[in-house]
Amino acid sequence: MFEATKVGRSVSKDDYRDQQETLRTQLLAAQRDLKTANVPLIVLISGVEAAGKGEVVNRLNEWLDARGVQTFAFWNESDEERERPRYWRFWRSLPARGDISILFGGWYQTPIEYRFKGYCTDAELDGELNRIVDFERMLIQDGALVLKFWFHLSEPDQKLRLKELSRDDKSRWKMLPDKSKFSEHYAAFEQVAERVILHTDRGNSPWYLIEAANSRYRDLTVGKTLLHAIHSRLAESVNTEEPTSPLVSPELPSSASAQITLLDQLDLSLSVSRNDYKHELKKLQNEINELAWLAHNQKRSTVLMFEGVDAGGKGGAIRRITNSVDARLYRAIPVAAPTDEEKAHHYLWRFWRHIPRAGFITLYDRSWYGRVLVERVEGFASDAEWRRAYAEINQFEEQLVDRGVILLKFWLHISQDEQLKRFKDREDVPYKRYKITADDWRNREKWPQYKEAVNEMVARTSTKHAAWTLVEGNDKPYARIKVLRTICDALIRELKTEGASTSRYMPCGEKRIDG
Repeated sequence: MFEATKVGRSVSKDDYRDQQETLRTQLLAAQRDLKTANVPLIVLISGVEAAGKGEVVNRLNEWLDARGVQTFAFWNESDEERERPRYWRFWRSLPARGDISILFGGWYQTPIEYRFKGYCTDAELDGELNRIVDFERMLIQDGALVLKFWFHLSEPDQKLRLKELSRDDKSRWKMLPDKSKFSEHYAAFEQVAERVILHTDRGNSPWYLIEAANSRYRDLTVGKTLLHAIHSRLAESVNTEEPTSPLVSPELPSSASAQITLLDQLDLSLSVSRNDYKHELKKLQNEINELAWLAHNQKRSTVLMFEGVDAGGKGGAIRRITNSVDARLYRAIPVAAPTDEEKAHHYLWRFWRHIPRAGFITLYDRSWYGRVLVERVEGFASDAEWRRAYAEINQFEEQLVDRGVILLKFWLHISQDEQLKRFKDREDVPYKRYKITADDWRNREKWPQYKEAVNEMVARTSTKHAAWTLVEGNDKPYARIKVLRTICDALIRELKTEGASTSRYMPCGEKRIDG
């Protein structure tokens, strides 16, 4: 594979000088066009050691307007990164629409290093590469341009370059002597790199293999490739829409009994007496506080996510949790319409931002499921966007659980009659009036569409690692007790079952190596 990067290509000083100014002018214009078109650009920089990756990135920052470029180097993980799923650090570095992020190594760096060091098998590496392919596809379908450069040197050229760097006290190579191990086993590293590139070289995100022995050739090739890719992306009629079938779900017979949904099967008459409620509430609140501290001590984070019909009781259930848990252990995130900053990123970006550190709790009052609920029903997302969101959400949740996050998802449901009663109550009581909006009444008119969307959402996203809990909510005390009991049972199962915290799948790049 790498033979084409060892043929001795070069550019003279005069040719470089002649081409550089024109290329720089064109790149600046292309960058402005990207901004106008709201296309985010992600440039991944990888390759063998001493190939001049840092020099290339510095050159790109020189040629481009640095105000629209951010550069990220993924060296040792910080404490806050280690205590979250691995991709959290990458989501934080993704550019807003129209901006550019240059990532040293990116999501490829750790899997390559781990496989080279023998910390994971080929099969585990391939599993992580599959996740990367899905991740890049998701970004591209959302409109991003992803460019991946691999810089390569022959073994003699690498040794010569390393000898030069060893004399430079300012070189990163000398500052990070650990990296020398890769050059000591050139063939083994090259073999791992070939496996990675073959597995992730796709038509929508190809790898560009760059011969790096001659710096002038290297830099011009990267700049011209970048320019061509931007022009091609802007020239094409961008269509991220996937082919869709004419049906969202199976076509059902017209009889009412054939169109029953999961929500229709809920017994909304379930209730608890006032005395039983008080007793159970006090007991469960004490238990959940103890379990929250136990989770904190075991470094297990918890994500509690609440969805439901308007006036379904989400806020009341959340308050019964936050009133019991030490305020230092949790954050409650109310999810409303996205801000301008949030709309400038992939829709999952704003939820990744709030994933808790190990040992802490995040409660989401509404969530990423808005993409397949309100955005689907109200037409805020295209058919292709909300249809592919099921797979994106499942992958997101799988990453949380793989990392040890205790994830619980609640849908609180009430009848239409009970909803109408609560709406009127909110209008009549002054301190509740803020809870009722015109959107609530408009959503009520689309009850059948929302019920269909919820049924498909549960069917497609209630998985072994992240199952839905459907809560009968006509009786508020019953719903609150069910939510609290479900949380306590899950925490007990996860925290007190021997081996529960060590049996999770740990992909290549996620595994923690002791010593």
